[in-house]
Amino acid sequence: MSPTEQSVLDAAYMARALELARKGVYSTHPNPRVGCVIVRDGEIVGEGWHVRAGEPHAEVHALRHAGEKARGATAYVTLEPCSHHGRTPPCADALVNAGVARVVAAMQDPNPDVAGRGLLRLMSAGIAVQSGVLEGEARAINKGFLKRMEHGLPYVRVKLAMSLDGRTAMASGQSQWITGPQARSAVQRLRAQSSVVLTGADTVLADHARLTVRPDELDLSAELTALAVTRPPLRVLIDGRLRVPLDAPFFKAGSALVVTCAAASARERYHEEGHEMLALASSGGHVDLRKLLVELASRGVNDVLVEAGPRLAGAFTRLGLVDEFQIFVAGKFMGSSARPLLDLPLAQMSEAMELKIIEMRAVGNDWRVIAIPAHGPSV
Repeated sequence: MSPTEQSVLDAAYMARALELARKGVYSTHPNPRVGCVIVRDGEIVGEGWHVRAGEPHAEVHALRHAGEKARGATAYVTLEPCSHHGRTPPCADALVNAGVARVVAAMQDPNPDVAGRGLLRLMSAGIAVQSGVLEGEARAINKGFLKRMEHGLPYVRVKLAMSLDGRTAMASGQSQWITGPQARSAVQRLRAQSSVVLTGADTVLADHARLTVRPDELDLSAELTALAVTRPPLRVLIDGRLRVPLDAPFFKAGSALVVTCAAASARERYHEEGHEMLALASSGGHVDLRKLLVELASRGVNDVLVEAGPRLAGAFTRLGLVDEFQIFVAGKFMGSSARPLLDLPLAQMSEAMELKIIEMRAVGNDWRVIAIPAHGPSV
């Protein structure tokens, strides 16, 4: 087989491994999403994906599927096999013991506990190793994990819903519902795949928001819906002055993390109701958002979805903390007295924030625009 033909086959099998990895988008937190395909004599003999933390990794599932056929085979894995003992044994050792002849990894693992050691372990056992096949695609499905490992911060998405004239709520604060049911299902899926859903006191007070994942609105297969429900995201409320009462629907919907810069004397009261309070030093009288993101990353948070009003969403934007905007646009005008998309006061055109649009597509009767800061977030 020529090198070109081998490259084409490697890409095809890695594409299948990536397809398997994406099945873990709702359940692997705080671990990365990983898929594995084992091929022998041109035939897929084993497949697997990592389902949730603490359970076998993708390679182990694939090896169990392949059985004795793994000996002499090629394993395609979307992330470098781990080489350390965590909650599960090293996958590199499992591949060695199974007798695979070749391992193709999409990318090296940035986790300092691995960081090339898994590939070295394989090579030292005489296994042929290749890395970098479809690396861009592999990085895309683990943006949060990679950012946490490489920069000590989670990947921050800001979800916004607006009318065609850029308004998010009427002057009264009324905002339900700007977009239609298909867009709301897309938002539910965004919540389900996030480690944290974060909002502010204004949103909770104005909309009686709960920020929960509603299974009947996910529009997923039964398998993925079950996984999404068993690993709901942590709901985080930024409430600098503790304005949201404990009998609000947000708190009645389940446990939450309340972040404040008020006195921590109320911590015990929140704890008694099943919630956690985190007191952070203020920045200009407000919760220090960068410190909060560092704290969340230290807790293993990969992806943060911000669903907030113009003030808090604008604060994340002004501080350069946003990696990605997901903007849902409804085909309606809400008028000049309605509230703007972001609290982002700018005086000159030169101050305008430039975005790079990654994707734009119809979602029911609405549109979803995915955009990133043209110059990247200020990590």
